[in-house]
Order: sequence, then structure tokens, then C-alpha cells
Amino acid sequence: MLSYRHSFHAGNFADVLKHIILLEMLQHMTAKEKGFAYVDTHGGAGLYNLQSAQADKLQEYQDGVAKLMDLDWPELALYREAIADVNKSGALKLYPGSPLFAARWLRPQDHGWFHELHPDDFPRLQANLKPYRKCKVYNSDGLAGLLAVLPPQSRRALVLIDPSYELKTEYDQVARTLLAAHKKFSSGTYAIWYPVVERQRIDRMQKQLVKAGIKDIQVFELGLAPDSPGRGMTASGMLVVNPPWQMMEKMQKLLPRLARVLDKDGKAFARCTQLS
Repeated sequence: MLSYRHSFHAGNFADVLKHIILLEMLQHMTAKEKGFAYVDTHGGAGLYNLQSAQADKLQEYQDGVAKLMDLDWPELALYREAIADVNKSGALKLYPGSPLFAARWLRPQDHGWFHELHPDDFPRLQANLKPYRKCKVYNSDGLAGLLAVLPPQSRRALVLIDPSYELKTEYDQVARTLLAAHKKFSSGTYAIWYPVVERQRIDRMQKQLVKAGIKDIQVFELGLAPDSPGRGMTASGMLVVNPPWQMMEKMQKLLPRLARVLDKDGKAFARCTQLS
């Protein structure tokens, strides 16, 4: 099933969380001179037009990135810089997907693998990453592609796993893939993005990882409303295995402030948890 299109949701509150966490991890990985492997299992199109009919239909970015552009917070400097890089006129018209956030950080000694199966998004991802020579783009299953490159020659890796979860089986599939990846390369940093639609599926996925004995798992969530079976996605999260040092401390300070900015009716929240 390939009906999900991120262009309807680009720049929403879930993207804000995902990309702020991603930038924190990229900053950590590039602090050392030694190269690293970067893998994005579900790349999407890489860049989204916020003035398109798809983005305009839901205008989710208005309750996400648009609320942050006037905030002069040092903690958001890298995030705002990445967005400004694709909006040369200054107006917020385009929003970078995870591949563009990452590609800007890859150095000559680094390697990037990006996967996308959707027949429309794949050529767009290819075109958007063409200027970045260290990026390889594949029209293939990203979860299988991840396992194929582990362990990396550099012995350092940052992995982003963020499927659409259109199929309910994807929650278990993601957990199984992470367990297999961790078995092949236990010192890599792995980040799983997830939507909070049915909380029990998230709980199940997290319990699978903890029960398997994976250590140092941190979970970061940002939500606009409490869990509800009838409201669709009320929150989203990033589960990170082997997170950067001090990321928990930083997010405990930043995410509650973001929740207050994004809040519409007093129900927004942030959650930072050490899972194992």
C-alpha cells in the first residue's frame, strides 16, 4: 500500500519533533572527524511545497513550523537555518524533508543511503538529493536496505526509521528490523519515528525492544491532545537507541517550551522518558 503522501502533512508538529531530534543527532555524529553511515529508510520526496494544493488542503504546517519561524531561540538555530536554506526569499514556502535536513550535514568522509518506494516520490527524492554527492537514493524497501549495509565500514551509523504506518503490521515490522539491525551493529544510533494513533501499538513496540534486552533507549513525544481513539494522530514520538550524550537533558528543557508554543487549547504536552 503506497497511498500515504507526506506532502499533506509536511511541516506539522510531528515533523517539528522529528527534525529537531534528527538535527541533535547529526550534530553529535559530526562532532568527530571520523565518518559515519546515515540511513533513511523512508525518504519521501525530500522537499515539500507548502503552497501546493496538497499542503494547502490541511495546512498542518500552520500549527507546526509556521509557529516557530519568529522564535529566536538558540536551541532552534540549526532547525531554522535548514528551513531558511530552502527558502531563499525569506518567506516560508518550502519545507525540507528528513533527507534534506541530513544531506546538508554529510561530509566527504560520510555516506548516505536513502530509500523510497513510492513511484511519484522516488524521482523527486532523486532530484532533490542530486546536489549532494555523498547521497545514494534507492527505489527499494528501506528496512531491507538498512540490514544490507550493517555493520558499516566506518563502524559508526545513524539510522532514521520513519514509515507511514499505513499498515498496522508496520509497528511489529519496525521492531523486528531494529532488533535485527541492533544484533548486527549494536553501537549504532537508531531513531524510530512513530505516530500516536493507537497507544497500545506503541506500548507493544516499545516492550518488544526492552524485552529483547536493548539498552539505552530514550523516548521523546510531542502532542497536541491526549490519546484518543477517535481523533487520528494526537501526538508523535521519536524512540532513540544509543542517543547522544545530554540529549535527554536538552529535550527536557526544550520540548515543554515547544509544546506551549504549539498549544491551541491547553492540551499540548511533551514527554521525555528513559525507557531502558
